[in-house]
Amino acid sequence: MAKIACAAAILTVALISFVLAQTAGSPSQQGTLMTTVSPDVLKDLAPTGKLRAAINLGNMVLAQKDPATGQPKGITPDLARELGRRLGVPVELVPFDAAGKVFEAVKTGALDVMFLAIEPVRANEIAFTAPYVLIEGVYMVPKDSKIAGVADVDRDGIRIGVSRNSAYDLYLTRTLKHATLVRGDDGIALFVKDKLDAAGGVKQPLVAYAKTNPNVRILDGRFMEIRQAMGTPKGRGDAGARYLGAFVEEMKASGFVADALKRSNQPDAAVAPAS
Repeated sequence: MAKIACAAAILTVALISFVLAQTAGSPSQQGTLMTTVSPDVLKDLAPTGKLRAAINLGNMVLAQKDPATGQPKGITPDLARELGRRLGVPVELVPFDAAGKVFEAVKTGALDVMFLAIEPVRANEIAFTAPYVLIEGVYMVPKDSKIAGVADVDRDGIRIGVSRNSAYDLYLTRTLKHATLVRGDDGIALFVKDKLDAAGGVKQPLVAYAKTNPNVRILDGRFMEIRQAMGTPKGRGDAGARYLGAFVEEMKASGFVADALKRSNQPDAAVAPAS
């Protein structure tokens, strides 16, 4: 079995290298080793001559603000910078405080790549790669709540605070049958202010909040698996989307994603399997 797994890993890396080779020319030097990318890829991913990458600082798993420099750090800035290095173009990190705001900005044409959870509504506007990271959507409830588990949340009269247009808002909008969603810029703040029955969101920030507040608890289990992926606006051409998909697979296979998660202290986030 070990030999089979090893052979599969080697084949995956070989296939990724082949796809990237189809969109690239010969190697060149510009400070560090880079690939000379085809004009079609550059036109799709960096039409202005720079890579404009949306960074969602509202999701601590994906990005954090460096207290020393004030600049974004974490897995998504790392991936954006590495992609820019390979394309041979400058990288502009465009910060946002919520995923929903990133999605709205996609429609303006001001972004080239973004890091969002795969969702059907978003897929109408964005060409997604396979996921690079998997995180969990969980519920937080008041400590004395009678809600015992995830299955108990979707009931008449239950109000759930969520961040508007987040992946978990979109998912719960599709799947809840009885509970009511209450949307705002910050689902946790809404949960506290309006004394709601639950808050739904990414596991890590909810757990962090619960550790500092003895009046709440996190329900065991998850209500969804959040598949974080890279994406580029649809309608620009297929070359950029193909290159981006191969790039993500290489970043997973090479250990880049795992290393970036470790550096940003996100041990609960899992590297997505190879596509």
